[in-house]
Amino acid sequence: MMRITKTLFNNSLRSAFFGVLFFVHLAEADAQQKAQTAKRPNIVIIISDDHAYQAISAYGSKLMQTPNIDRIAKGGVTFNKAYVTNSICGPSRAVILTGKYSNKNGFKDNENSRFNGDQDSFIKQLKASGYLTAWIGKWHLESQPQGFDYWEILPGQGSYYNPDFLTMDGGKKKVEGYVSNIVEDETESWLDKRDKSKPFCLVIGHKATHRTWLPDTCDMGRFDKTTFPLPHDFYDNYANRIAAQQQEMSIAKDMQMGYDLKMLQPGEEEGTINRMNAAQRQKFDAYYKPIQADLKARHLSGNALAEWKYQRYMRDYLSTATSLDRNIGRTLDYLDKNHLTENTIVIYMSDQGFYLGEHGWFDKRWMYEESFRTPMVMRYPGVIKPETKSEDFVMNVDIAPTMLDAAKVAIPKDMQGESMLPLFNNKKAKGRDEMYYHYYENGEHAVSPQFGVRTKRYKLIRFYKRVNNWELYDLQNDKGEMNNLYGKKGYEKITAELKNELNKQIDKYQDDDAKLVLTQK
Repeated sequence: MMRITKTLFNNSLRSAFFGVLFFVHLAEADAQQKAQTAKRPNIVIIISDDHAYQAISAYGSKLMQTPNIDRIAKGGVTFNKAYVTNSICGPSRAVILTGKYSNKNGFKDNENSRFNGDQDSFIKQLKASGYLTAWIGKWHLESQPQGFDYWEILPGQGSYYNPDFLTMDGGKKKVEGYVSNIVEDETESWLDKRDKSKPFCLVIGHKATHRTWLPDTCDMGRFDKTTFPLPHDFYDNYANRIAAQQQEMSIAKDMQMGYDLKMLQPGEEEGTINRMNAAQRQKFDAYYKPIQADLKARHLSGNALAEWKYQRYMRDYLSTATSLDRNIGRTLDYLDKNHLTENTIVIYMSDQGFYLGEHGWFDKRWMYEESFRTPMVMRYPGVIKPETKSEDFVMNVDIAPTMLDAAKVAIPKDMQGESMLPLFNNKKAKGRDEMYYHYYENGEHAVSPQFGVRTKRYKLIRFYKRVNNWELYDLQNDKGEMNNLYGKKGYEKITAELKNELNKQIDKYQDDDAKLVLTQK
């Protein structure tokens, strides 16, 4: 009897011992999982619209100071050679989300495309791995966001004043105020309410600095005492550049006095302006009407009027950028105040570059540098050394794989971008030697569809549909891309090499549209 009792006692003791071990193991596994989750960084991606690197002091701009964008740059890296695959708003966002070129994600232009949200994205991958995901602000992809725990987006381009927001429950709400401030308010509200036990990925989509460059009332007149130097190529005659000759994005001839520059005629209203409440409209009229009266009294024409338009454009554009930078500062302050900074990646970028009078233009679309190149700064404490300057080629298609890499999530094989992290944590890492570009739209601003390849020194562009020709630039000796070398004697060898490289890039990115163009005479 005693032997049986002793045996039962030993068995019970052994069971209890292994039970304790089992629970210890579970606790250790849970602790390891929590530790692993804690190591995974939060992600904040701030995307502006049409913000030129020429207007950012981190890029050496003398036009204005952007202290808060500069805070990101000082805490991490300034990408001096960041580019886009397709320089237009909606397609750029689709590329960022999917890590794929426009021909693969299906959103090629703003005229006929609608984003297929059923396809994979880095957001969906992060959500599946345990991240909270949110997009707040400008979306501009013609379909509802998918893969987000939370979203609240501007319909279409959105409005600068008292904008509407589309909500997840299928509703729409109008919010009083200025759009950049409201987007930040909504962002901080979501951050306050989120499940703080999980890492998060938040995309903040700002409307600024999109046309019509309407500043917050507190910023109107901020640059009125500044006379901006005229770009050296403002009066470019586009010699030997047929596509450039046909565009409709000239400040002198295409920028509209009412719609763009707020010189409204009786009965004329721009959409965003007529959304203003009485107090906002009073401040608007108090600022712009005296300018209009002064213009009328001066009877300007020709170059004098073109240069007046340039100064007004710059003052409105940079005033609008001021509110953008100020609200980026609010985001950074929130991260500091809530002890999130040290474990949060912050990226600021525009959806593409923009013209601030270079070649006499506004807008984007071209494969020329001011449009093709985009501002991009990134802060990742513990991984990227502060005040780093990168000369590596990076592109917006690289955002998706980079974020997955940072979150320790496998990068899907069909993503066409490349993680940027090896540039900072692997001394042997080598960036791109070439970049591929394809712009599809054939409507607004009369910019011809085009594709091409850029190397460290040269750029080869193939225009089609509207204009059917080639352009070649030596960027080492012609940074402004004024001298088209295609077909000129002495450039036969480099042209052949670049065409060969272009074909390789077309095959690499499986761009059947470009391949078809090259097979046609």
